[in-house]
Amino acid sequence: MNRNERIAIVKGLAIILMVIGHAEAQSFITNFIYIFHMPVFFVAAGYFFKESNISDPYGYMKRRAKGLYLPFVKWALFFLLIHNLMFALGILNEEYGNAQGGVTHPYTLSQFVQRFFLILFSMGGYDEFLAGAFWFFRALLVVSIVYLILVKVLRHFFPRISLSWASAIIAGTALCFALIKIGFNFRIPTIVQGGIRETWGLFFFSMGPIVNRFLSKYSLGIWQFVLLVLLLCIGAHFHWKGMNLTPRMIDVATLPITGLAGFLVLDRIAGWLTATDNAARRFLNYCGAMTLYIYVFHIIAFKPVSMIKIWWFGLDPSQIGCHMVIHDYAPGDYFWVLYSIAGVCLPLLGIYCYRRAKNALKSASRRSSLLTN
Repeated sequence: MNRNERIAIVKGLAIILMVIGHAEAQSFITNFIYIFHMPVFFVAAGYFFKESNISDPYGYMKRRAKGLYLPFVKWALFFLLIHNLMFALGILNEEYGNAQGGVTHPYTLSQFVQRFFLILFSMGGYDEFLAGAFWFFRALLVVSIVYLILVKVLRHFFPRISLSWASAIIAGTALCFALIKIGFNFRIPTIVQGGIRETWGLFFFSMGPIVNRFLSKYSLGIWQFVLLVLLLCIGAHFHWKGMNLTPRMIDVATLPITGLAGFLVLDRIAGWLTATDNAARRFLNYCGAMTLYIYVFHIIAFKPVSMIKIWWFGLDPSQIGCHMVIHDYAPGDYFWVLYSIAGVCLPLLGIYCYRRAKNALKSASRRSSLLTN
């Protein structure tokens, strides 16, 4: 079985669940999704950590920076540049915002410059409403580097320690640090948002190599799968929390369980899908490969659906500025289904059209070059 394809499908499932969660579905559905969907991405990132990365740390960090820092800077600067334009177009406004009542404002030149440097040097300063999910880029980059450093430190003092045991020690350390952070309300001042998401991310990233070894030897049975789904349903019913910014002490006991259970459930689903060639397999594999674009553009892709909802219910057109979706009548109006479809499909359609146009231009350029020669 191709593990790369299987994990790509896991990521495809997770990114679709993330979009559904952001679309403000029914509370049970969003609670169910939020207790594991982001941990899945960190486990998947650590899943393929290789021994060769330890002997080539600079090459590894270079690849991580290329895959995380550069996309973050590119797209964060893009949304920074269009921020005030979105106000001029009416996409953003100072009347409507998130469900808690917060709104965003046009940037002054001073604010623009401050955010520009925050983006470059602290991976912060991104648009809260159009790029609000960008914290993941920073968290995964920090986690990847910290994990590598800690593995090398452990290997220095214990040269024979296996990657699995080193990962278990790091994961345990991350949980202890989470307890300290929550218990003493401690924030890491050098990390935007205080570092709690990075702490959780380090735990789940460290579990990646352990899960890899486990799944290489064992396969989740149907009853184990059902029990894990039931566990996630119980967590959703009791409103257990995910990787949010206001964690509780009980989260240290529940989040590691639900996060790992969610990954195993999605992995089992991916295993069933890869058993045969089918449309769902191909689509989810493609979603997994295109995770970056869905992650970056799903919020802006919600806006056309918001326009439809404004027309359908006769709402104030300024509600197009609601973040992430229009809150009136939700979730009972089931517009979250349309939001979810748009949040996944429009970014995929956009990148498909862009690549087709790019290839067409290249072909035209080659033909023109051949004719002139």
